[in-house]
Amino acid sequence: MSSEPVSEPRPDRRRRVRVAGTTAALAAALLATVVPAEAAPAPTVLSAPGAAATASSGLDSKALGAALDAVHAAGMYGADAEVRDGNQEWQGATGLADIGTGRAMRPQLQHRVGSVTKAFTSVAVLQQVAKGRIDLDAPIGRYLPGTVPGERGRAITVRMLLNHTSGIGDYIPAAFPSLVDNPVKSLEDNRFRHFRPEELARLGVEAAPTGKPGEKWSYSNTNYAIAGMLIRKVTGEAPEAYITRDVIRKAGLRNTYFPRSPYIAGPHPKMYESFFGLIDPPRDYSVYDMSWGGTAGALVSTTGDLNDFYRALLRGRLLPAAQLHEMQTTVPVLDENGKVVMHYGLGVYAVDSPCGRFWGHNGVVFGAGTSVLSSADGKRQMAIASNLTKYQKIGKDGKLEPSPIDAAFNGFYLQALCGKDAGDRAGEPVAPAVPLPPTRDLTPATAPRL
Repeated sequence: MSSEPVSEPRPDRRRRVRVAGTTAALAAALLATVVPAEAAPAPTVLSAPGAAATASSGLDSKALGAALDAVHAAGMYGADAEVRDGNQEWQGATGLADIGTGRAMRPQLQHRVGSVTKAFTSVAVLQQVAKGRIDLDAPIGRYLPGTVPGERGRAITVRMLLNHTSGIGDYIPAAFPSLVDNPVKSLEDNRFRHFRPEELARLGVEAAPTGKPGEKWSYSNTNYAIAGMLIRKVTGEAPEAYITRDVIRKAGLRNTYFPRSPYIAGPHPKMYESFFGLIDPPRDYSVYDMSWGGTAGALVSTTGDLNDFYRALLRGRLLPAAQLHEMQTTVPVLDENGKVVMHYGLGVYAVDSPCGRFWGHNGVVFGAGTSVLSSADGKRQMAIASNLTKYQKIGKDGKLEPSPIDAAFNGFYLQALCGKDAGDRAGEPVAPAVPLPPTRDLTPATAPRL
């Protein structure tokens, strides 16, 4: 499967409202309504259970429903997903949105999407590159000399920020200093705390460097806090306002936004954080001031909107071809054994599945997990959101133990991306979004899926 960007235009169409369930508890799911634009054919929505996909679609409704239900059966509280193959779409949900009341999960609920935000922020920076206001290979000190001062500011480029090779540490450990020792107190103490991006950037820049500028990939939310400050510097407006107008609205998204308060505006599940078993039982953090995520991880969205965003991006509706090519120019990401597990571009990554290369990102914030992947032409897509995070346990050796939930997620990814070929490839893993490191020195910095 080619990794080259495709500039085929996609006809605009109104946002569709489609819901369907995957379990018997959701048999009475709401009917789907499709409102296509005049130039666009109506998508076929495949609901589960019991609806069979057409042979040409590559979407097996029954298999997708079973694979999603397996995620819940493995221990995930609830999840909802949307899978696309061209003009065909499948939506499903499994498990519970609220374990206290028994409220069922539904498709297209709003979720906090964490680091999927980075793709939106990167698009905004690259739009300014296209306009000649930012040079990708210019030092960040040229634009923000007080943020990254001295020699580091002259050595770290804008590109290094966006592909996580800057060597700047993550601000999470300093922003939540007691997170490992007492995660409940740390998360509760900061639930309504408001962080300014300048504070987050300072905490990250003052942290121990993870390497020399350009030396290696090392995930750091600080890079994208600084990227947001860069957007403000060159546009003269808040980065959230710019991204909303020039990225979110340009992509035609209706349910994607930076929250203005600790509360999610639309229908949403509760979001439960386990922190590797240190919060027991897991607590709900769906109400949280997300200023700690900012332009690195604060967005709220839906699985449908995320698929719309990546289709618009990969088909050239958000960036000129030259900047989309830069976005898809990658550096290798290695696991602890030196094996390449993915390729990171500028706010997006590529993973090589058994049936080809897919582009996307994942995000994990306190209680909410999201993953979105699309083929290079934007035809085959998958977005999934779940409401229990860091569910893995820590073994006696200090390392994270494999969880049945991870295996079930992998099975769903294979079915969603590879379709009818998934059964023959059930034992083959889909590359992880961000490799999980040893946890004997477990800190937020070593669990970079935030």
